Amino acid sequence: MKEKILVSACLLGENCSYRGDSNYDADVVEYVKDKEIVPVCPEVLGGLDTPRAPSERIGNKIVNNLGEDVTKEFHAGALAVAKLVKQQNIKVAILKDRSPSCGLGQIYDGTFQHKLVDGDGILVEMLKNLGVEVKNSKKITI
Repeated sequence: MKEKILVSACLLGENCSYRGDSNYDADVVEYVKDKEIVPVCPEVLGGLDTPRAPSERIGNKIVNNLGEDVTKEFHAGALAVAKLVKQQNIKVAILKDRSPSCGLGQIYDGTFQHKLVDGDGILVEMLKNLGVEVKNSKKITI
């Protein structure tokens, strides 16, 4: 039985990033080629459109660059992914770095100036609480 792994859909080439394109990552695709992949985009699952205004996390809030509070949508998407993880007994996730949902270890600081701060995205926090091993897409090597 293949290992089941949760992967940010944008890393696999799905056009679901806030810009409306993907964040295709050949190293991630190669790394998961022999695994059962469960692709997710928590922002889309939370009801946000593609493309959408860029969002950043400030404490427990997530706001977009238009000043709109999109915490509810990000939280709903993270909950949907957490439910999927529980249902499918997923133990490992590879997620997009720096994202307010999927960022691991560092996320943008909420000023929309491309400044990073230590912290995790809302989905990463939930997955860690469920005991899922979360991997940063930029640290995947083949």
